[in-house]
Amino acid sequence: MKRYLFFVLIICFSISHAQIVRKYSNEFLNIGAGARGLGMGGAVISNQDDVYSPMWNPAGLLGIERDWQGAAMHAEYFENIAKYDYIAFAKPLDNKGGVFAVSLVRLGVDDILDTTQMIDSEGNIDYDKIQKFSQADYAGILSYAFNLGGNHKLNLGVNAKIVYRNVGQFANGFGFGFDVGAMYKADNGLRYGAMLRDATTTVNFWTVNQEKLSAAVNGEEFNPAPKDKIEITMPKLNAGISRNFELNRDLELLPEAGINVDFAKTAALISTDFASITPYAGAELKFQDMIFVRVGVNRFQTVTDIEDLKREVSFQPSAGLGIKYKGLTLDYAISNSGINGSNFFSNFFSLKLDMGGFRN
Repeated sequence: MKRYLFFVLIICFSISHAQIVRKYSNEFLNIGAGARGLGMGGAVISNQDDVYSPMWNPAGLLGIERDWQGAAMHAEYFENIAKYDYIAFAKPLDNKGGVFAVSLVRLGVDDILDTTQMIDSEGNIDYDKIQKFSQADYAGILSYAFNLGGNHKLNLGVNAKIVYRNVGQFANGFGFGFDVGAMYKADNGLRYGAMLRDATTTVNFWTVNQEKLSAAVNGEEFNPAPKDKIEITMPKLNAGISRNFELNRDLELLPEAGINVDFAKTAALISTDFASITPYAGAELKFQDMIFVRVGVNRFQTVTDIEDLKREVSFQPSAGLGIKYKGLTLDYAISNSGINGSNFFSNFFSLKLDMGGFRN
């Protein structure tokens, strides 16, 4: 039943009723990567400074000062319905003073039941014609971070991304776009960060296999192909501010708060025709730079209860743990969808290898 509902969701957002401008296009790239950031509710826009930075703010790559870093993450979404994977590599460019990174992302749902051919043209049902397919979104990201004019307080970064989206044998799409980010370190210890996703808009070009998608029953056609084959992802802005506090010799606390801005009308707490704004917050408690405890809250939105039609505020809580030994860091995070007390939990595991940490 879960997979059937997810199949309906995929069809609705991926191929049915296609529009040129979509509110939730390429949403898999807005999830983020790394259990650290996910456990903090995305509150890392101004302080993520490692190989996971391209998914939060590419300017943070300048935190990698020598050698190289590699990362891998695996996540189970909605009780194992969806699989989310991320791998990345980042290395400083000695002769340029910048940092280069390459990242690969996949979010997919496998073994979805294909019932489009279950009913023949005369209305007869044949369960043997039910097959399975996968729906997956892929992205390859090239990132570069640098200091502008030798100002080491201000870091800038850019992502160039290529997107491939596949809905089994029914449809596939290719897209490309850019993200830009900045971080500023003030003398008083405050850190400011901002990332503009899809800065120039991201364009997806879709191809639909009408023969596989459609079905005719008693002369009536179902699942007609959409007329618009171009999908445009509008820019989104994430901005935050953080500061690290040394509580004592062993403990440090790093909180961040900020806002997410969608340039479209959504279910966010503050929503207009021009933009929708929702806050986020999170914190990390660090013990001897070895053990980490994290909490966060994000995705505030207003929802309507189906039964009594009351408007309620929902949000997505998250938490996580991390352990570090020299240049090896293992992180775990868990989050809840937050919608009407949902019991669907997502688990994230990520690993980071920092060769610089092994040379200290």
